Amino acid sequence: MTNTGGSILTISDMALKSPKDFDLFTNCVGADAKQGTARRLLPGSSCKIFAAFTATSSGVRNGVLTVHDDAPGGTQMISLTGTGTQGYYVAGAAGEVSTSGDAIPFGAAANLKLSAPVVGLAATPDGDGYWLLGRDGGIFAYGNATFRGSAGGMHLNHPVLGLAPSPTGEGYWLVASDGGIFSYGDAKFFGSTGSSLLSKPIVGMAPTPTGQGYWLVASDGGIFAFGDAGFYGSTGKITLNNPIAGMAATPSGRGYWLVASDGGIFAFGDAPFLGRLGGQSDIVGLAPTTRPLPLGLLPDP
Repeated sequence: MTNTGGSILTISDMALKSPKDFDLFTNCVGADAKQGTARRLLPGSSCKIFAAFTATSSGVRNGVLTVHDDAPGGTQMISLTGTGTQGYYVAGAAGEVSTSGDAIPFGAAANLKLSAPVVGLAATPDGDGYWLLGRDGGIFAYGNATFRGSAGGMHLNHPVLGLAPSPTGEGYWLVASDGGIFSYGDAKFFGSTGSSLLSKPIVGMAPTPTGQGYWLVASDGGIFAFGDAGFYGSTGKITLNNPIAGMAATPSGRGYWLVASDGGIFAFGDAPFLGRLGGQSDIVGLAPTTRPLPLGLLPDP
């Protein structure tokens, strides 16, 4: 939101109609958009509004974002819409991809001659594609996923075991078993466990909705949060039948799923439990299919 006028703009508050289906992240008011303090924008200055789609049920969901300020007209509104989905993509070590719920398959690497086993999977931000990750850092892109680089030709001290896309889909992070991070495209570095002594190796990661942070997960389910990532629980102190193999965050960034190698699912924060998976070779990754709302801009005051 940009003040294109010649005088100071005061933003008093923001409100969401149908707030359970959409979530708001903004620095245009205080930390809490519903009870925030007014913000004054100087001429030519801007603030940011991010809307995340957090559907409470399947099908088309609608909402309205209202901004109250002292610009001519006083109130500005933008309509929000999205289609709620429920499902998972799951990748196997041989490159196969299976689906649950309404997830749509876009391809697999099962028929390719792989240099290293597949160890991770991540969906694009709009859910219309995904990447598969090889242990050697090789990347396989399907649907609308694009290739931004890989560690396939690098000498690695530790194998690569996880991949996470940036919110724009124009970049991604790779994580090695020691927690070392490799950034590509518009993905930024916020920290790692590469120099830390870990009880168990890192096996996966997930980014926050803003792209300003990420989580790392170890094989015992221990969680490491960087940037603006919050901690919502872990299986670090639980005795597991099988090790954790990967993780995925909810669209709101206020929860995440962990998946074990036998298809067991552990849900934390606002992540719903949708069932246990299995029926293929060792599970190596998980990605939700809920499609986030494309970011929109409010009209200039």
